[in-house]
Amino acid sequence: MNTRQVAEKLVALFNSGHMEAPYEEPYRDLFSPDIVSREQGGEFREVFGFDGIKKKADWWEESFELHSASMSEPVVADNYFSVSITMDTTHKPSGHRETMSELAVYKVKDGKIVWEEFFYLTDEEM
Repeated sequence: MNTRQVAEKLVALFNSGHMEAPYEEPYRDLFSPDIVSREQGGEFREVFGFDGIKKKADWWEESFELHSASMSEPVVADNYFSVSITMDTTHKPSGHRETMSELAVYKVKDGKIVWEEFFYLTDEEM
């Protein structure tokens, strides 16, 4: 798959709800086993491989209830693409509900996502 095809498949899976648990199949189809995933901070600022992604996803599911989520159409440039993600969530420990948005940037190599990074407002920026 080329970058546009990977991007369009990721968006379709995300918007159909197939990126939620158990999530193994979409990740194995689209992501390199050597994926690098970066966040703006916290315990999972940088994780590596499927094991790191799974630990981060498990923490997220334990911490947040997802009411709805959507991903925009991708913007593709060479081996990179970006999307905007909007999520309506409730933070389980506090009960605080909010709608948040983030920008996700991905790098594709040999038909697989090898790098992802998420940009969003942190508590310090709010």
